[in-house]
Amino acid sequence: MLSRATIGLADSILGWRSWFSSAVKIGRGSSIAWRRIRNVKGNSLLVGENSIVHADISFEEAGGEIRIGNRSFIGRSHLVCYRSLTIGDDVIMSWGVTIVDHDSHSISWEERRNDVVDWANGQKSWKHVAHAPVVVQDKAWIGFNVSVLKGVTIGEGAVIGACSVVTRDIPPYALAVGNPARLVRALSPAALSEG
Repeated sequence: MLSRATIGLADSILGWRSWFSSAVKIGRGSSIAWRRIRNVKGNSLLVGENSIVHADISFEEAGGEIRIGNRSFIGRSHLVCYRSLTIGDDVIMSWGVTIVDHDSHSISWEERRNDVVDWANGQKSWKHVAHAPVVVQDKAWIGFNVSVLKGVTIGEGAVIGACSVVTRDIPPYALAVGNPARLVRALSPAALSEG
């Protein structure tokens, strides 16, 4: 089996552009999958202390910012940022989670009709693409295969059940599940800290 040091070295070599970029700042005791960071030039990735980030991180174009707090765990998921993703302290995100701060394309066919041709030419127009910041507040837990869409705030201590699609804000200390995610019940902050 490969040792952690060997894996860490390979990860750093494969992610050398991100490793040497001033756009990435990693706090003390944190680890990140360097090889999974895409298009970091002109963007900002800030990770607090003692966090573990195994996610694929994709910046769509220059001007994006992803902030990940202290003591947070992000499993093998995908963070896709056009402008702003914020993940608080003590957050747990399972594998397969996708968080995206934009619609990727206009909902109008006329406005997206040339998207594929533009991509083939190395271009992407964001002129007609809706976008809004996503915020996951402190102490939230997001289950596996959850999708969190643009403009959503997941409140402090909220829990999102597996395979949910979050299209609207989730209040603090609430359990939400489904597609679209709906509130199932309120959670007591005291019960969570005792559990």
